[in-house]
Amino acid sequence: MVLAKPKSSLFKDVFVERDGMVYYKTYLAGEWIDSGDYLEVKTPIDLTVIAKVSKLSWEHIDRALSTVYSSGRWSVRDLPGWKRLDILKRAAKKLEELKEDFAEVLVLNAGKTRSQALGEVNASIDRLMSADLDARKVFGEYMPGDWDQTTIETEAIVRREPVGVVLAIIPFNYPLFDTVSKIAYSFVAGNAIVVKPPSADPLPVILLAKILEESGFPKDALAVLTVPGEESDRIVSDNRINAISFTGSSETGRKVIEKAGIKQFVMELGGGDSAIVLADADLKLAAERIAAGIYSYAGQRCDAIKLILVEEPVYENLKKMLVEELSKVRVGDPREQTTVMGPLIDSKAVDNMMNAIEDAVKLGGIILYGGKRLGPTYVEPTLIEFKDKNALKNSILYRKEVFAPVAIMTSFRELDEAIELANGRRYGLDAAIFGENMTKIRRLIRYLDVGAIYINDMPRHGVGYYPFGGRKDSGIGREGIGYSIEYVTAYKTIVYNYRGRGVWRYTL
Repeated sequence: MVLAKPKSSLFKDVFVERDGMVYYKTYLAGEWIDSGDYLEVKTPIDLTVIAKVSKLSWEHIDRALSTVYSSGRWSVRDLPGWKRLDILKRAAKKLEELKEDFAEVLVLNAGKTRSQALGEVNASIDRLMSADLDARKVFGEYMPGDWDQTTIETEAIVRREPVGVVLAIIPFNYPLFDTVSKIAYSFVAGNAIVVKPPSADPLPVILLAKILEESGFPKDALAVLTVPGEESDRIVSDNRINAISFTGSSETGRKVIEKAGIKQFVMELGGGDSAIVLADADLKLAAERIAAGIYSYAGQRCDAIKLILVEEPVYENLKKMLVEELSKVRVGDPREQTTVMGPLIDSKAVDNMMNAIEDAVKLGGIILYGGKRLGPTYVEPTLIEFKDKNALKNSILYRKEVFAPVAIMTSFRELDEAIELANGRRYGLDAAIFGENMTKIRRLIRYLDVGAIYINDMPRHGVGYYPFGGRKDSGIGREGIGYSIEYVTAYKTIVYNYRGRGVWRYTL
């Protein structure tokens, strides 16, 4: 049995090893807490328990929320902006120094290949170093009053202020990066942060809390609440939470909104993107990018490609090329250097994929590649063809987001048909367009109901340099450097009245 134990001495107080198991504490407003009650953390590689994490009671949570709300939010707000940036830059440097520990825990706890794990760590470092770009959006405005008769001899400043306490709810697929991102823009804006880590892979979040503590993050302004998702309603609805930054499924996001009450939200929800291939596309490029969009991190990405729409003249050629690309994918243990695609996060995710494939076949879908379960958490990347458009629309794979490496494809003759099929899903996160005809591309850009469109590339959000976020059931607001900060701040208008004081000499 392999246990999750970072090598750096920095983490020596974060966990203890006893009775052949590793027990992790969690961070609550300046204290490392061992609750005495634990949640099992399993690796998707073989479903063995690699650690146990302190499970918090409501008493722990209530005490932490009180501290964060009463003093933590002011500790952050009273820090000059340059000091906040300095703390994040110090955290980036420490993360760089401890890159190997974080990469190893991402491989073991999240099932990522080494290259994917290092990619997430590097993106997290980049995001922390880019926090000064967020700071530009904190600035307010000056408004002269002489543009309306009722406001003559007045002026106003419109400030952008922190809301207070931000609850960051983290998904399992990017546990480190999403935590870093949500903390970066919330903290730069002057907020305290409460983090609800994913139950499947909370370890990177706990280790990050140690790095932030060592970097000078205000102790009373950060808490990591290790509780199961089903026990989070009371946290979400608590009045001490002023804004919620959530990344996850549309179904869970809807429940969060229903429970939360009146708060500010930035919600990056379900996706499963469309790829539209035009007749003049570079088919080699399209096949490579679309295939990668299907199997990258085993399809467990909100911007994974799930629906492929191909113009008829090139449909058969692209179909063959996609099958060829998918056949190159080596599925296996992510710790092995030759592995391209590792496991799904748990066996339930595989069950959902298999059920969706079975449903597609019953409706007339043809499996072009894959379709098999290779183990409790391992699957083949899968491509399914639909010739009947109505059958496609009725399939689970079209109607829902199946978080796995599976996509459906069909052909189209007229552009309107592709637009109708792409927009017919209840999601609107991203789309990819492959081709050179700028008239057709421009028309697609105009009519596709999505938050971002990638021309001649697969959708990939990266560090959020370009803003991303969805339409319809895919979310509220935008994630991205300099954009998310708008949802964790509030406007405050201050109006100064100088009537009769001779400050202005208007000609009326």
